[in-house]
Amino acid sequence: MNKKKLKLGLPKGSLEEATCRLFAKAGFKITIRSRSYYPTIDDDDIDVILLRPQEMPRYVEDGIVDAALTGYDWIVENASDVTEILNLTYAKQSRKSVKWVLAVKNDSKFKRVKDLKGKKIATELVNVTKKYLQKNKVSADVEFSWGATEVKPPTLADAIVEVTETGSSLRANNLRVIDTVLESSTKFIANKKSLKNPWKKEKIDNIALLLKGAIQAEDKVGLKMNVQKKNLKSILKILPALNKPTVSQLSDRNWLDVDTIIDESLVRKIIPKLKKAGASGIVEYPLNKVIY
Repeated sequence: MNKKKLKLGLPKGSLEEATCRLFAKAGFKITIRSRSYYPTIDDDDIDVILLRPQEMPRYVEDGIVDAALTGYDWIVENASDVTEILNLTYAKQSRKSVKWVLAVKNDSKFKRVKDLKGKKIATELVNVTKKYLQKNKVSADVEFSWGATEVKPPTLADAIVEVTETGSSLRANNLRVIDTVLESSTKFIANKKSLKNPWKKEKIDNIALLLKGAIQAEDKVGLKMNVQKKNLKSILKILPALNKPTVSQLSDRNWLDVDTIIDESLVRKIIPKLKKAGASGIVEYPLNKVIY
């Protein structure tokens, strides 16, 4: 009997480690063995393969994999006909989108994109760059770069279009940003035919729900405490919450349990205030998923 399987593509390379951490928070244990492109996952319904994000949208469109994580940049670059299931704002070093920027040497005479008319621009994002130049009515030579793009200006290229998350690599190579070409974030995408299969669609939707919950739990913590009834109003005024804190009666009729979710950055400011207002037994705990 043929067992139902969902073929899931995960990004090989810079996003690999961050993606595995995200799936772990979502409840999936992924194990990647050295030099293997076929990780194991603790879900018998899923087969995982590691692929380059640059190629992922094409493989999803062609049905080689049913669903995958890749960058919006590569969906646009490949003009892939896929369905976006979920936006996942995380990158290699942070939980925010990345930018493809047009950059030149710090001492370059080029100040704006129109100054690059007739010049050479090196990039891995060739199609997007050409469309960007067309939009700005600039005719320039766009050359594919196999890597180490930051070192090319000014000798090997007049300018580059390169992805940046923090800007540190650009600064380290004495590069100056002229303009942003494209903003990109990680997308959970699916093959359109696969979504017509009820079993696969439910599996994909369930994965998306758990991944979204893991993303929403980032930078948040749970906070619980014991509060005397007479102090409840004072405590509730201090606490921000997603909706309202959960308040439960304890065995002692004069005491209540208060449980809430807050931004982790607020905890160090709030706990002293809660203590001063009469809260006791204050416990802070981490969250893996928050599902609204």
